[in-house]
Amino acid sequence: MGSINQSACYGCFARGGYTAEQVIKEATKIGYKSIEMLPREYWDLVKASGLAIATISGHKSLPDGLNKKENHDRIEDELRQSIDLAVEYDIPGVICFSGNREGKSEKEGRDNTIEGLLRATGYAEEKGINLNIELLNSKVNHPDYQCDNTAWGVEVCKGVGSPRAKLLYDIYHMQIMEGDLIRNITDNIEYIGHFHTAGNPGRKDLDDQQEIYYPAVIRAIVATGYDLYVGHEFGPKGDPLEAMKVAYDVCNV
Repeated sequence: MGSINQSACYGCFARGGYTAEQVIKEATKIGYKSIEMLPREYWDLVKASGLAIATISGHKSLPDGLNKKENHDRIEDELRQSIDLAVEYDIPGVICFSGNREGKSEKEGRDNTIEGLLRATGYAEEKGINLNIELLNSKVNHPDYQCDNTAWGVEVCKGVGSPRAKLLYDIYHMQIMEGDLIRNITDNIEYIGHFHTAGNPGRKDLDDQQEIYYPAVIRAIVATGYDLYVGHEFGPKGDPLEAMKVAYDVCNV
């Protein structure tokens, strides 16, 4: 058995004609600990299979997020609802988004995001659920997204000052934006509540045709004592279930 809890992002592998039942059964057989980010209708099936649900989206709209004060009422309500669902299904964290800059400076966006998260962190602390703001690249996939580097995300977490304010560190996205993955992960692990993977370039399989050497990255994560989940979020080049197994084996170090 490997040292890291691996999770399969449902939408990446429930394709090519495979049903939810087939994906969940195969993930269980391979050794996955979780299926994540899947439609609510399948949550009970995942739990009945003995798997966890590592994470769900906490609020609507990736580009229209926490860095805009006019969204705070809506997002607070949505986060509270998501936190309640997370408690019901033993989901350790929910995903949050900074939103796009749309002209906001790094300071204004940061301060607004802190203010928005503060409205929900008390409830998250009470319920024991992490609020994981996702790090995404603004260079290729999400132009103008504000939480596009580790330092900015850590500033937000420090500003909130809650053990429940964390980052979703997407390894693919941060390779594009800043590289130096192992150092950045190791130095900031206390602020990381979830990981995502994909190969770069292309956001495809974790194979030898892309530039991230995942065994070394996973070993570095394990060495920090991190005990939550690493979720595979990539578009398979071939058969989805075979790609799911290969990704597991690559990271089973």
